[in-house]
Amino acid sequence: MGSEGPKSVVINVSGFKKFQGVAENPTETIVNNLRSFVEKRGLPSGLTLGSCTILETAGDGASPALYKAMDSGISKTGSTTNEQVVWYHNLVTIIFVASSASLGVNSGALKFAIEQQAVNEATFRCPDELGWQPQQFPIIDSDGGISRARETSCSIEAILKFLKKKGFDVVISDDAGRFVCNYVYYHSLRFAEEKGHKSLFVHVPLFSRIDEETQMRFVASLLEAIAATC
Repeated sequence: MGSEGPKSVVINVSGFKKFQGVAENPTETIVNNLRSFVEKRGLPSGLTLGSCTILETAGDGASPALYKAMDSGISKTGSTTNEQVVWYHNLVTIIFVASSASLGVNSGALKFAIEQQAVNEATFRCPDELGWQPQQFPIIDSDGGISRARETSCSIEAILKFLKKKGFDVVISDDAGRFVCNYVYYHSLRFAEEKGHKSLFVHVPLFSRIDEETQMRFVASLLEAIAATC
């Protein structure tokens, strides 16, 4: 009857602007340069880089841009044709942020960290870039208490194995903190679950710890890993 064609996967990518302790966020550079980098490098068949968005390092301040980026990917799948239904069910959002030991976020800042989950609690130890500092605040009221957690549906063990084979020093983390990272990731995971696609949050080191070229190669490899395991 013939073999199936390659699986179609669209990946939307977001990074953050500067925040306290990180005057130049490497993820802003990575996301801004990613499209030209992968165009030169090439992507596997069936993998498409969707939107590349830079978010304000803020809770509520980042959410509108995040939802707009995720909605933009879904709006392309509004038709009921078979091809577009496949794209809808293989839409992935990746969010990158810099690690900062000074903020207590992923103190192992020499490694890349794949975040497994987010918790329904916003407790900011310092104000975000728009001056908001919630304390023990439920991110989504209708989700219940602040102990509620949501996990990524991405195959992170398989992604980890793929990246380690490429020579990258990567770990899986089960605690994204309670600051902006966790706040944005929780929103993203909830949205992804509602829409039937996937979300993943990754902490990256500063360029002073791992150089820009290596980090660009890591992100390109991560895209390939997600496409291979989605």
